[in-house]
Amino acid sequence: MKLLLVEDEKPMRDAIKELLIRENYDVTDLGDGESALDELLTGVYDVVVLDVMLPKLNGLEVARHARSAGIKTPILMLTAKSELDDKVDGLDSGADDYLTKPFMTRELLARLRALCRRNVQSTDGSLTAGDLSLDVAAATITCTKSGQSVRLSEKELRILEFLISNQEQMISREQIAMKIWGYESDAEYNNVEVYVSFARKKLHFIGSGMEIKAQRGIGYQIRRAHE
Repeated sequence: MKLLLVEDEKPMRDAIKELLIRENYDVTDLGDGESALDELLTGVYDVVVLDVMLPKLNGLEVARHARSAGIKTPILMLTAKSELDDKVDGLDSGADDYLTKPFMTRELLARLRALCRRNVQSTDGSLTAGDLSLDVAAATITCTKSGQSVRLSEKELRILEFLISNQEQMISREQIAMKIWGYESDAEYNNVEVYVSFARKKLHFIGSGMEIKAQRGIGYQIRRAHE
């Protein structure tokens, strides 16, 4: 689970990062809003912990810009203020939840788990796009039109999960490499193309009307075959 942590007070940032790493989050930590927005716009993160009071851009501005750009990554906003208006401002800016400092670490972890569970999932916990239903827990993809299902390898699963979770966006090869393999290199770029090809064959096998479309030099998007 890739998490972006944005907190300008380094001792607090280091403490939160250590906690999250112990909980098996893959954490990138930053201390200013401008760098945070650049990183958030990559679209590779599963969840963001975002402080309000930041240099360069505050957390409210980061959230607004990210939402305007179509980024749907869940945002947990941290604030030192507890007044109702401050909480409303955070939610109106695009945050999904807020936590007032000081907070208990158990509450932080519980709120993060809740955000990750609800992110673009249907009521039964699957991810859907057109006639596709992706069961992440079972690592299977089903065509609801044909009723056919097929098991996925780990990389196929993670690529389809990423594309379906961001189906309104074009996802670059670099974003997929960072999301799945954790860093960028020519080897990972080649792996992206190989596993996208495997995933395409699985969608064809189950008779889906959805395809993984490629746009040269830009990236991939999952959408209906004739769009």
